[in-house]
Amino acid sequence: MCSVSKNEYLKYDWKKESWNILFVFGIFLGAVAVNYFLPYDGVVELSKGAALKLEGLGITKHFGLMPEQIFSFARLGEMRTLVIVILGGFFVGFGTRYAGGCTSGHAIMGLSLLSLGSLVAVIGFFIGGLLMSWFGLPFILS
Repeated sequence: MCSVSKNEYLKYDWKKESWNILFVFGIFLGAVAVNYFLPYDGVVELSKGAALKLEGLGITKHFGLMPEQIFSFARLGEMRTLVIVILGGFFVGFGTRYAGGCTSGHAIMGLSLLSLGSLVAVIGFFIGGLLMSWFGLPFILS
């Protein structure tokens, strides 16, 4: 929708599939509805090893599903966090376009159809997730 690239591969005619905008709006409304009607204020049960690892990263409260040390609007005011969020969004969007689908699409449909490309993509997703959880998260929290 916002592409200014002349590259044919990256061009996308979003007007042909305008239902995608309604889909994104529905995701937003669903998140608002869940937050409003199904709030969760309980304690997340973690293993002792996971709790110690998180405490080593500075996450001391394990209440709710989103620790405020990671998920807070106050952190968006920091330039480093803002750059990471913008770059992360770009890489997710570019990777989805480059891989020809999203993570769950490759994992569920691609693997069930025995697609070699989906297998490679899913392995890449897992490697990326492991690298980010071991190296990216400590950098973000530092």
